[in-house]
Amino acid sequence: MIAFRPLRAALALALPAALLGAAAPQAVQPAPTPQTAPAPQAAPVPLYRIEVVARFPHDPRAFTQGLLWHAGHLYESTGKEGRSEVRRVALADGRVLARRAIPADQFGEGLALWKTTLVSLTWTHGIAHRWNVASLKPEGARRYPGEGWGLTTLDDSLVLSDGTSALRFLDPDTLAERRRVSVTVRGRPLDQLNELEVIDGQVYANVWQTDYIVAIDPADGRVTRIIDAGALRGEVAPTDSDAVLNGIAWDAKARRMFVTGKLWPTLFEVKLVPAV
Repeated sequence: MIAFRPLRAALALALPAALLGAAAPQAVQPAPTPQTAPAPQAAPVPLYRIEVVARFPHDPRAFTQGLLWHAGHLYESTGKEGRSEVRRVALADGRVLARRAIPADQFGEGLALWKTTLVSLTWTHGIAHRWNVASLKPEGARRYPGEGWGLTTLDDSLVLSDGTSALRFLDPDTLAERRRVSVTVRGRPLDQLNELEVIDGQVYANVWQTDYIVAIDPADGRVTRIIDAGALRGEVAPTDSDAVLNGIAWDAKARRMFVTGKLWPTLFEVKLVPAV
């Protein structure tokens, strides 16, 4: 999302505590009677940090909204009206090998692969564009309700985030909603879910305007791990407030994870290390 949309105050206050497992402030309650057991507390969520394996060039003008790996290349969708596009990118040097523009009045968002078709979202237009993955030629469009933020593929569904705590599971052909889950951290809703990727059956999501990535159980929406990627922002040292962490790609064959950010000059291959 773009920087001029303010984070809700509740998120700004609750996110660090929720992600790191701190208890939320509570009103003083009467002590339980001997016959009443205290309510069980949710277990802390495992915390990981990012360890950089390799660095690759990334277009510093790319307002990265969607990122995925397919058949030896990165595919990326970018945002901003008049600049939004879908592109195929060479990993080694960040060169754009092919590109297709999204209509100039639309703000490009998340990107997913379904069979031989790329599906790209738009932020507020409710239009999902389809592109041939080999040629990037347009193959039509479908409408969906609400906003579009992130998109990924899980089994026979597309998974869409819309800035709320919901993940919507859609029919890839019609975009009809099949089900949805509410994402929670220790029982508390977590919104601002942005770019998505599926890794080993879990949905990984950037949390917009933070240094965090979360892994989500798609069955019930529980956050199962939290990844602190603050070291990457520290290395990139962005000066533009829009230049936030956004973009996760997974090379399942080689088991490589890539992350980047909007307007970042670097794409990182990373591994996750328990934070101890």
